[in-house]
Amino acid sequence: MTKIDRAALRQKIQQLEGLTDDERAALMELAATKRYGLVWEEREEAVEERLREELPVLVEDKDLALLNGGDNPNHILIEGDNLEALTALSYTHEGKVDVIYIDPPYNTGNKDFVYNDSFVDSEDSYRHSKWLSFMSKRLRIAKRLLSDRGVIFISIDDNEQANLKLLCDEVFGEDKFISNIIWQKNYASKNNSQGIPAATEYLITYSKLPNWTPNRLARTEEMDSKYKNPDNDIAPWRSDNPCAPGAISHQGMVYAIQHPFTGELLYPYNGACWRYQQDDLLEIMNGWCKYELKDLNDDEIRAKICGITANKVRKGVKGIILSDSLEDSRLHAEIILHRGQWPKYYFTKNGKGGIARKTYLTNVEGRMVTSFWPYTEVNHTDGAKKELKDIFNSEIPFDTPKPVDLVKRIGEIASNPYSTILDFFAGSGTTLHAVMQLNMEDGGKRQCILVTNNENNICREVTYERNKRVIEGYTTPKGVAVEGLKENNLHYYRTQLLPRERTNRNMRALVNASTDLLCIKENIYNELKIEGIAPRYARMFGEGEKRMLVIYDERVIPHVVDWIETANTSTDVLAARAKIKVYVFSPGAYAWDDDFAPVIDRVELCALPEAIYQAYKNVLPKKRAQRRDEEPTEKGGEE
Repeated sequence: MTKIDRAALRQKIQQLEGLTDDERAALMELAATKRYGLVWEEREEAVEERLREELPVLVEDKDLALLNGGDNPNHILIEGDNLEALTALSYTHEGKVDVIYIDPPYNTGNKDFVYNDSFVDSEDSYRHSKWLSFMSKRLRIAKRLLSDRGVIFISIDDNEQANLKLLCDEVFGEDKFISNIIWQKNYASKNNSQGIPAATEYLITYSKLPNWTPNRLARTEEMDSKYKNPDNDIAPWRSDNPCAPGAISHQGMVYAIQHPFTGELLYPYNGACWRYQQDDLLEIMNGWCKYELKDLNDDEIRAKICGITANKVRKGVKGIILSDSLEDSRLHAEIILHRGQWPKYYFTKNGKGGIARKTYLTNVEGRMVTSFWPYTEVNHTDGAKKELKDIFNSEIPFDTPKPVDLVKRIGEIASNPYSTILDFFAGSGTTLHAVMQLNMEDGGKRQCILVTNNENNICREVTYERNKRVIEGYTTPKGVAVEGLKENNLHYYRTQLLPRERTNRNMRALVNASTDLLCIKENIYNELKIEGIAPRYARMFGEGEKRMLVIYDERVIPHVVDWIETANTSTDVLAARAKIKVYVFSPGAYAWDDDFAPVIDRVELCALPEAIYQAYKNVLPKKRAQRRDEEPTEKGGEE
């Protein structure tokens, strides 16, 4: 279809009568359908229908909280549909998540993918469309949650790997693609009567912004064993190349060095130069014996190394030559050779060989991560099942867990010690286990957010119970006591839905139900008492230097202002240098700034529920539009 044909078609669609806005928009979208890329039949979900009329909040089950001190990281487990949970997190964590790892259903057609409360089997002609529709909605919200340094890792197998790659190209952008990591999931080949047995799975990886660079991995003992210290130097070292490519562009670093043991003139190899400027290398060589710069009239030799003619080579470049006689120089160099702590440029074969350079272990970075992750480094599926069996001391309560080391590797290369890490297909809870393990190993304070539904009581009996035991400690079937990772807090939440229509009653109900959401957003959970003000009007929370005040009824603002003005700031309640974050009910975006004028320098105001509405507006499905010839069926505004 030509551009002219498309324009004419769009004009006709605009003129059609009897269409809802949604129907008209759908036709316009079809008319503009791209010619290249992933196209699928959009399939509506029941959760979307709910979200057209209701808003999600998060409510804590305080009886399930595991609290071990305010200085420890606060991890979050959310029980509920992940589309509802992601919508709530779009308010609390937009742009704040450094790492997302998910292990979604692989859509094998073997009862691993539930859509609208029904398993999608291999005979379903819309199987791939349902899966793509399901994933697309969640990945688009996930992208909003990623920080500027954020990255997402998605586990997948051959069933949807190709489709997922195209979908992620569309959602994140082709230029954000990092790698299609191959994970060796099996340690031994398995008999399979059909085709080639699968020994690997994938981790499709995308970043929020281009040019993302992973952290380096810790070096292995085998790698470090190559570093020795035969001369009792300040640190172990290994022999390295004294030269570097670039002779033609660094002609001033192409010159002779005289060997203090043999008197031979040593030059870089063809096309190369020494790795140090001449003044620096002269100082290094003086560590063996006395050296000086001398003109050797060696332009032809230097030109050959540079790959040019003698008349084009840089002139006046002198050699680093022995100042004393060869005999005296050798005597001094032999003293250094036997005494130890040789200079950075040294001579091999006990002084009789060529020149080499020391590379110290202390100056070497970690190893680069590659796109192949063998089971010897990150474990395998059987190892993951054994981990669960050890924790539960019984039959494995989850069919397809991922090993802790696999997810820990993701944290190692993609997070910093204070990162927030999200998994919204939490399953058996491996991601939180891995985050806590990584924190224990490197002293980090990473926070983890898990989201899973409670199908077959998985959230309560597997995800939560597993990590409860990891925090508190457990005993394996063989009687081995495993110490708990106690320096962690875990908060358990459930999604709750409230009416979406903007009436005064609904808006107040939303603010009243949003306290736990605000605690997550500010990472403050410890409630403090406000003298003279009942909790139904306002509540204060504090942790360290941070304070948060939630005002449910705007009529108490004068009392709150008086309290802030007159309170003794040396008390626990207001003993904070930072401004108090004040969330206050308002029918609009105005946060009662004039009323807070006497203490405006001590507060940071935010009007609720407007801030929540604005965040949700970007991710919620649109409400069903009415036909233009229909009368409204209800009163009240909407977002």
